[in-house]
Amino acid sequence: MKALKFIGIGLLAVIAVLLIVALFVSKDFTYEKSITIYAPIDSVWENTNSLAALDKWSPWNDHDPNMKKEMSGIDGTIGAKQSWVSDVEGVGVGNQVIKNIEKPTLFETELNFLKPHESQGNAYVKLRTVGTATNVTWGMTGKMPYPFNIMNLFMNMEKSMGKDWNNGLMKLKKLSEK
Repeated sequence: MKALKFIGIGLLAVIAVLLIVALFVSKDFTYEKSITIYAPIDSVWENTNSLAALDKWSPWNDHDPNMKKEMSGIDGTIGAKQSWVSDVEGVGVGNQVIKNIEKPTLFETELNFLKPHESQGNAYVKLRTVGTATNVTWGMTGKMPYPFNIMNLFMNMEKSMGKDWNNGLMKLKKLSEK
């Protein structure tokens, strides 16, 4: 019985320490990847300036080619929204709304994930001319609620997101360099 009591106290102490540590860990996260595309900025912009354009190189279509999608609003304008429903856990249910457009350098959206876990983030595609090429940075920012923000200490964003983001950027490169 004493052993059970010590295990219980030890477990509570570990949980308490983790909760205290989480108070001091940032809730914010950022992840981004860049690629150089050997095409003029206007050509790359055509592949990043709307939700339909983003959908052409989205790596999540590979995870579920049968996901159901629905558009509302006028694509390529602020407020346009694409919703998706998928039975594949890694894709889930959610929507993406255009928040900001600065032709031909910035396209920003708000991401709302509803299932399997409810969360929100912001995504962006930034374009910058570099000589005769275009540098593309695809990124995402968001917040992790307390106490889940402690995962920021242990989570390897590159391991969990890198493959998909590399696949998407390579598709964008191929589309833009045609």
